[in-house]
Amino acid sequence: RSITVEDMGILRTTIGIQPLDAGKKPRLIPNVIVDTGSEYTWLPATLLEELGVVRMRNQRFRLADGSVVVRDLGYAIVHAGGTEAPDLVVFGEDSDAVLLGAHSIEGMNLRLDLASRSLVPAGPVITFAA
Repeated sequence: RSITVEDMGILRTTIGIQPLDAGKKPRLIPNVIVDTGSEYTWLPATLLEELGVVRMRNQRFRLADGSVVVRDLGYAIVHAGGTEAPDLVVFGEDSDAVLLGAHSIEGMNLRLDLASRSLVPAGPVITFAA
């Protein structure tokens, strides 16, 4: 799954999304903005509802222009960079961007490699367990 760099510097990739029921195949979503400045992954509410992702709670978000919006959150399995992880996803409205956020990227133990323009494994996970 490749990431493309557009003229204005936005990185995009194809991700997969599925409900927590791992028996269902992930739905591929192309052209998703990789946004390490966004905490959560934002997806169209209609898509999440169609997949059976359940709205669990709502959350306030401050947008880049300073305004505050409220959106619902649910749990889904996010796929990117050849791996996957369960995560919170935002039920986006029609005017919202479709984003792969930092929480999902970190949860999959990936990092953005600008040289290769791809999501790559971030290496061993740091732990202090003995």
